[in-house]
Amino acid sequence: MPVFVKKLLTWGSVAFLIYFVAFRPDGAAQMFKAIGAALIAMFQGFGDFLTTLMT
Repeated sequence: MPVFVKKLLTWGSVAFLIYFVAFRPDGAAQMFKAIGAALIAMFQGFGDFLTTLMT
């Protein structure tokens, strides 16, 4: 992928994130809460897997 396209996608993503947080703060907060909960669940499952391996 050309460097220009990567930069364009990166800056576009940053601009969308800023727009989303500025104009839809409640929706952005709910989205980040959901992402955080999903990450916590994934790490909890990974920890449970490792614990099961050790016992």
